[in-house]
Amino acid sequence: MKGLKEFSIQFVGLKEGKHEFKYSIDNKFFEAFNFDEYVSSSIEVSLNFVKKSTLFELVFIAEGSVEVPCDVTNELYDQEIDSELPLVVKFGPEFNDDNEEILILPHEAYEFNVAQFIYEMIVLAVPNKRVHPKVLDGTMESEALKKLKELEIKKVKTVEITDPRWDKLKNLITEKKT
Repeated sequence: MKGLKEFSIQFVGLKEGKHEFKYSIDNKFFEAFNFDEYVSSSIEVSLNFVKKSTLFELVFIAEGSVEVPCDVTNELYDQEIDSELPLVVKFGPEFNDDNEEILILPHEAYEFNVAQFIYEMIVLAVPNKRVHPKVLDGTMESEALKKLKELEIKKVKTVEITDPRWDKLKNLITEKKT
């Protein structure tokens, strides 16, 4: 994770109270994580950092967009990013990030890096299935959509399979009526 030093927060020198940090995220940020699913990205992240005597309260807010290919047509489009991630940082005997809402830093720590939290927040803000907005509203014209429409199954054929044991029971009912 080279090149992510600007995401380190040295909290030892900070006064108690509210602090705000701003970060501009582009594809160079994602390259540090060997993540290349976005063609381009432009995201502004603000970090509201509240230092208290025994803990820190952090709220990450990301707004912007990433350019991704549509899973249906493979056309590129801008996927809007609007995400928020709260995090509480406490101190303990050793580092522990098992809980996604609470980070425990060792007592001797004097700084921590927030890049991993920003990365996860942005990646999780992008939907698993990425569909171009024009596909959703039906206004997109593309060869891929035409081919999908052409190959679409028109009518589902249903074959009724019956269990011979039930058929014999049904026969008993019809034989009684006659």
